[in-house]
Amino acid sequence: MTKKKKNSKSTTAKNLESKFDRGESVLDYFREEPVAKRVNLDIPAWAIQVIDSEANRRGMARQQLLKHWIIDKVDAIKKSG
Repeated sequence: MTKKKKNSKSTTAKNLESKFDRGESVLDYFREEPVAKRVNLDIPAWAIQVIDSEANRRGMARQQLLKHWIIDKVDAIKKSG
């Protein structure tokens, strides 16, 4: 589990807008970590065939189906605990 870093800089929206309007960099006030992370999985060929079949049945790409399933599972875990 990763800990969220607190940005040591803080400001108001008005100050941030003023800095931006003056052409100053405001990037230090925003999250630096990517919103999504890439992962690699080794999945048995038979499972890929089932996943592809289900994705085709639903009219979606394999990756889209896997993301949907994973997010559904994560949401269920978050709700239960």
